[in-house]
Amino acid sequence: MKPSMGIVIPTRGDRPELLAAAVAGALDQEYGRRIQVVVVVDGGDDVTGPAEQIADVVAATRGSVRVIPNRGTPGLPGARNTGIDELDTDLVAFCDDDDLWLPGKLAAQVEALAEEPEADFASCSIEVEYGSRRVARLAGVERVTRADLTRSRMVMVHSSTFLFRTAAAYRVDESAPGGQNEDWDLALRAAGRHPIVHVDRPLVRVRWGGSGYATRWADRIAGLEWMLARHADLETDPRGAARIYGQMAFHHAALGHRRDAGRWAWKAFSAHRGEPRAAVALAVATGLVSAHTVLGLLHTRGRGI
Repeated sequence: MKPSMGIVIPTRGDRPELLAAAVAGALDQEYGRRIQVVVVVDGGDDVTGPAEQIADVVAATRGSVRVIPNRGTPGLPGARNTGIDELDTDLVAFCDDDDLWLPGKLAAQVEALAEEPEADFASCSIEVEYGSRRVARLAGVERVTRADLTRSRMVMVHSSTFLFRTAAAYRVDESAPGGQNEDWDLALRAAGRHPIVHVDRPLVRVRWGGSGYATRWADRIAGLEWMLARHADLETDPRGAARIYGQMAFHHAALGHRRDAGRWAWKAFSAHRGEPRAAVALAVATGLVSAHTVLGLLHTRGRGI
């Protein structure tokens, strides 16, 4: 018999149509066992709004959905942990409320985990949707190591692709500033135990542009500082370190912090002379182009800063 399956979908209840699609995409998976879905509403104890109405409609015809408030630290990490605590299944998967699982996602990952019993964490590649464009982002590997994740953030190892064995006791760190990089931190910890089993097919549609998450510049700076303090090996690979320094330069430039942008850009160039984010950050800092324009151009190509 296949392992029991639980899915955690955090939401603030402010985009009901996307949430409904996310819940339906999870329940429509051909898995062969009943799938439990927990929708965790972040933003107070009242769960009588749009999230509950959508979950009730979907649950009436397609499966089991529970809607509960976030009982942890306000924000995405606390909501994810609340969902984990609510489930008693063999496996737990995450899906953000603005993303969509494509057919075959669960079956492919569960099969991949079954082929490697010592592994306890799986991901899959994604399809980035931005406006009218969709771009597949593949990893080119079937195993993701910690070294891979220090060299590159690997956007396809995305929170909406995460599937893990409950017995491994994975939890999201709720100290992540503004919920930034909590998924990268979790993936690094998982890969440190055993390489992540990766299904290199775009089985999750990740929708970009639906929130201001990417442009919360101060939070993004704090999130990177948090990661550098927690994971010293992020600065051991020159390319990986330069990528982070270039991001720091870009975020400071977006805030108008020209001196800090220049300092981090120089640090990026010193680590790896070919780091493009450093040059882009300097262009933003000097007013040649806006940070929003840069992000828009990158997102149409399925990429971020």
